[in-house]
Amino acid sequence: MKNKRWIIVALFTLMGCGVYAQKLSFNEEGTFKIVQFTDVHYKHGNPKSDTALLLINRVLDAEKPNMVVFTGDIVTGIPVKEGWDAITKLVIDRNIPFAVTLGNHDHEQGVTREEIAHFVTTYPLNLNTPAVPGVSGVMNDQIPIYSHKDRLNPAALVYCFDSGAYSSIDGVKGYGWITTDQINWYKTQSLRMTVQNNFKPLPALAYFHIPLPEYRIAFNDEKNKRVGVRLENECPPELNSGMFLAMREMRDVMGIFVGHDHVNDYLVSYHDIALTYGCFSGWKTTYTPQMNGARVVVLTEGKRQFDTWLHMLDGTIRYNVTFPTLE
Repeated sequence: MKNKRWIIVALFTLMGCGVYAQKLSFNEEGTFKIVQFTDVHYKHGNPKSDTALLLINRVLDAEKPNMVVFTGDIVTGIPVKEGWDAITKLVIDRNIPFAVTLGNHDHEQGVTREEIAHFVTTYPLNLNTPAVPGVSGVMNDQIPIYSHKDRLNPAALVYCFDSGAYSSIDGVKGYGWITTDQINWYKTQSLRMTVQNNFKPLPALAYFHIPLPEYRIAFNDEKNKRVGVRLENECPPELNSGMFLAMREMRDVMGIFVGHDHVNDYLVSYHDIALTYGCFSGWKTTYTPQMNGARVVVLTEGKRQFDTWLHMLDGTIRYNVTFPTLE
């Protein structure tokens, strides 16, 4: 029996979804909705954080998503475990599967990234695996979304990456990056799914915390289509590790979704990939906008496109567009 359990765990790890994950699939209308919450900066017991809880409750009740993704800097105060319990309870109570990627602040309260990944992946409905052997970071995952017709064949993919925290190279300042071994893992997983899909890349989305250097390049080029605003300079890593190039080469990822920069909420089209920010989901500080919100994405089965908009705390909907037309 013990050997059988380890075989099951290994199979789920290879599949890129957590042991406790349930199977995701498009609904009968052929759509799949994802809500992204980012930079919640939740501090359990701090009344100011109630605004973040209010947002999450309102958005989940209004949007009724098929999946939630938390993209880093979620719990940034002690007690850490109790904070994660409170945040994840909101999705678990609604029976919504969820995934987590960590930011640069999640591990700064006396709990390591590995420890966070360990307890996050034990929650009911979590879709992550704690770690992939030989791959840097935690909770790097390829999560399949199956066809509503037979629920046997994946029709789309969601990638989660640990984008690190801060530079690990002497003399290089700034934030972390997705590493070479993570990129190699991604390319292997992408190729495997492409081969299984009769050599046709599956439509995919990627979620992580720190934006790629291409965000700044793309937004600065006025010929690129964009919606939303940039109210601060992007804060990508100083070095470019090649993640964007790998995604463009593999031709599956059509949208990248990050957080990190609290007052940026734009989407810019760059070489047929949507470089997209979520919406700051935490409570107001001097660094944050007047109102918090969440990003919603709706995939349509069989199409390489998605609809997206921001859902704000007061119910306002902003920047409702379809990628790639951005209309």
